[in-house]
Order: sequence, then C-alpha cells, then structure tokens
Amino acid sequence: MRQMNISFIGAGRVGDILSRALYSKGYKINIIVSTTETNGRKLAETVNAEWSASYEFSSIDDLIIVAVSDRSLQKVLSEINCSPDTMVVHTAGSFGLEVFENSSISRKGVFYPLQTFSKDRKIGFDGLPFLLEASGEEGYSLMEEIVKKLGSVSYRIDTESRKLYHLAAVFACNFTNYMLTSGKRITDLYHLPFDLLKPLVEETVNKAFEMGPENSQTGPGIRNDINTLNKHRELLSFDPELEKLYNMVTGSIFGYYNNDK
Repeated sequence: MRQMNISFIGAGRVGDILSRALYSKGYKINIIVSTTETNGRKLAETVNAEWSASYEFSSIDDLIIVAVSDRSLQKVLSEINCSPDTMVVHTAGSFGLEVFENSSISRKGVFYPLQTFSKDRKIGFDGLPFLLEASGEEGYSLMEEIVKKLGSVSYRIDTESRKLYHLAAVFACNFTNYMLTSGKRITDLYHLPFDLLKPLVEETVNKAFEMGPENSQTGPGIRNDINTLNKHRELLSFDPELEKLYNMVTGSIFGYYNNDK
C-alpha cells in the first residue's frame, strides 16, 4: 500500500499533538503550515516535515488537516490551493461542512477528536472518540483508516449532533476545570495542599460515569443545608465573584433536584 502523505495547517495544541501521533504511527508528514515561524519550524523538525507559511500545496498531499482557531478557520479554508484529489478536513467541533462554502475544495470533511489538548502533555489515543463528517464515502473511509491506526474509535456524526457534543463538552470539561481552579484558589489562599482533593475528584468522575451524574450528586446544595451554606458564604467573603458563583451553582443544584418535590 502506498504511504499516505499528510500536511497540517496549524502548529498549536491540536496540530502539534495530532501530527506527532500520526508521525509515530508511520504516516509521512509532508508540510507544517504555520504563520508563526518559530512554532512551525520546531514542529516540522520533530515530525521530519517542511515548514511553510503558504497555503499552496502540491499534488502529493492526500490529506490536509486544518487545526486552527475557530475565528480564523473559514478564512484559512478559503485561501487553500490544493489538488482536487486532496482531501481537506478541519478539527473544529462547532463547525460542519458549511464552513468550506467560500473555498474551492471539493473533497472535505470534519476530523474532530473529542478530547482536551494541552501542549507538552502526552495524550492517549486508545479508545479516543473521533467525530467524523465527510462530503463522500471515500472521505469517511480515509478518515476511519487513520482513526483505526491511532487506536481510536470513529463515529459518523452530523453537524448538529457534533455541535451538541461540543456544547456538552464545554460543561463537562471546561466548566469542570474552572471549578477545580476555583477550588485551588481557596486552598492556595489558605496554604493548603490542593492534592488532597484528588481522590475526591477521581471518585466524583468515576461514579458519574458508572451511576450517571444525575444520580450521584451530593453536598449541601442538594440538601439545602442552610447552616453549612451560610458558613461557606462567610468563608467566601474574600471574593464576591466566587461567592456569587457559589450561590448560583448551589441554587441551580437545589432547583434541579427539588423542582418536582
């Protein structure tokens, strides 16, 4: 079988981790396109590729993966000049094939890994869900082959369903991390080790997936334990915004579990 040639546009978190993962699986990474030369050249050297700032591609590219910010995605796609035989995919969860409307690209798709990425942090791809969408069956087959080689799992998901997963991920991932940050602000302020919360957080996540998060809620909010809630509010007097967040989430928890009672 002929070796597949893959190029990337974007040397940020997603482009960095995906290109390294594909390179480690034996794929030929042809070009890393990045307007930030330092980052682009560094990543290109790591995956034995060339760096470029141009959106002009040769006919040897089988696949171009566009991993750029949502705000620049449509503009970047409209500037790509590649062979009509080259498939171009983006990695955004909140856009579908409609974002290609101002481009001349004929073979297009969405290659969305449902995961959070941080630079210099190794990501395990085994079992990782990729939500795919393509303009044709050949495109699905090409992406599914890559996903399988990564040890991940493919799901053919339409645009609207993927947007809903993206929204759910903001609650489950981004908001959860912000809550952890808020908890760490409290422990840091009083010089307490944040790591003591690790077993609690791990058990919270584990039982949420085993029992369902709606069945595993605990704490003073669900009980409407006024004495405890007021003591917490007093402790939060150092930060009115954090106290406001506490009250808002507590009220939301109580309302969710007590509306029908």
